[in-house]
Amino acid sequence: DDLARALTPRGEREAARVGAWLDRSLPSGCRILCSPTARTQQTVEALGRKFKIVDAIGPAASAQQVLEAAGWPDARGPVLVVGHQPWVGRVASLLLTGTEQDWTVKKSNAWWIAQRDREEGNDIYLKAVLAPEKIFEAVDSCAWVSGR
Repeated sequence: DDLARALTPRGEREAARVGAWLDRSLPSGCRILCSPTARTQQTVEALGRKFKIVDAIGPAASAQQVLEAAGWPDARGPVLVVGHQPWVGRVASLLLTGTEQDWTVKKSNAWWIAQRDREEGNDIYLKAVLAPEKIFEAVDSCAWVSGR
């Protein structure tokens, strides 16, 4: 059963890396939403924060359902959504280009999409994309620089 499928050992390691980075990077008031699948719950548990399981953002969700669950664009404060392909790529493309497309998003990557309020309207931009192996490199280099 796809809903009950657990993370692989590699997936567990990657979730721990991403979770550690996110825990340092996210503000304390960030709302965290998670798909009801076992593997997404394991992923978000690695973050070590409270989260809400949202049935509407399961594997078959549409990009619009995910955005509605997150309260985009009117959410008060940041929202972290832990979910699945293909909707992760579709949400990213819709937010960044205005058109829903099938973008491939590699497993365990963190996509940070942000918005700024401007006089001429909201400006949506890609703040960061990090793969688990790059997160470790970024953490190591930060620790080295701060340790000098």
